[in-house]
Amino acid sequence: MTATLASVPVRSRSFAFILGSPRSGGNTETLARYAAEGLPPDSTSGWLNLCDLPLPAQPAGPVPSGAEKVLLDATLESTDIVVASPLHWYSVSAATKLYLDYWARWIALPDVSFRERMRGKNLWAVTAYARGDDRDTEPLTGMLRRTADYLAMEWRGALLARAHRPGDLEADPAILSRAAGFFDPRD
Repeated sequence: MTATLASVPVRSRSFAFILGSPRSGGNTETLARYAAEGLPPDSTSGWLNLCDLPLPAQPAGPVPSGAEKVLLDATLESTDIVVASPLHWYSVSAATKLYLDYWARWIALPDVSFRERMRGKNLWAVTAYARGDDRDTEPLTGMLRRTADYLAMEWRGALLARAHRPGDLEADPAILSRAAGFFDPRD
């Protein structure tokens, strides 16, 4: 008996939103939450704030524990990882960079199979920036795109918005429209 497309189960998607802003409820988080309203209906999402889950500059031991274990598990269990970081000096925030630095540690852990388990996952970015234009985000998006390439992930793109003060996003219908369609379920 051959399987038809209709009989093949479709795996629902699980989104891990990694919030890297030092300010809770800032423009980047707000933009990510607007975008999350457009997630596919059968998907799930989890929100992890790196300020609530601080990672030490150096890992505490040979086996992940505490905040590191929470972040590792969320990263591995998700089909889609959304890095939501404001633009800081043309790149991600320090907390976000440290989280990504831990990926190198996780690759080296023998019992984790991090590289293999990341293959095929989707990597997205959401960022708000106060000044300049989208070209100023190229180092941030370039780093994340290359990270996706390195791990054989799918780079799904970046949702970018210029927003300096609270309320700037809500005052721009074009930004809200882009956010609403960012996680288009037809993709």
